[in-house]
Amino acid sequence: MRYALLLSALGLACASTLAGAASPAGQGHDPMMHFKQADTNGDGMISRDEAKALPMIAKHFDEIDANHDNQLTADELRAFHAKMHEGRHAKAAERFKKLDTDGDGRISRAEAQAAPRLAERFDAIDADKDGFVTPEELKAAHRQHAQK
Repeated sequence: MRYALLLSALGLACASTLAGAASPAGQGHDPMMHFKQADTNGDGMISRDEAKALPMIAKHFDEIDANHDNQLTADELRAFHAKMHEGRHAKAAERFKKLDTDGDGRISRAEAQAAPRLAERFDAIDADKDGFVTPEELKAAHRQHAQK
């Protein structure tokens, strides 16, 4: 859960730095607004002091600040986010492979019993109702869960 919160915070910060990333008025929160609010001096970067307004960014400031200049740029945020995203996918692939004991590229209901949360949600994740969960079905379920 902590990892998901970090990714969400980093995603928010990364998305907010992209040109034109602001949401149209009245359509959800505006990540650019949060970034601009944290960037109190308006230089387009987040200092250590400014990062205090974004707790997850502040917590991982030193990891994100690749050039150690005490300023976070959009590029540094994107690079850190990509690194975390890559690591998350590698771990998910490892977990999937571990559960797929017969190596057929899909998880049966019996194989899912080794992962109680997956077993619990098996029917909801098995979108085509073939009795197996594929990596694509897991990704789709994750995306759907993240949108809630």
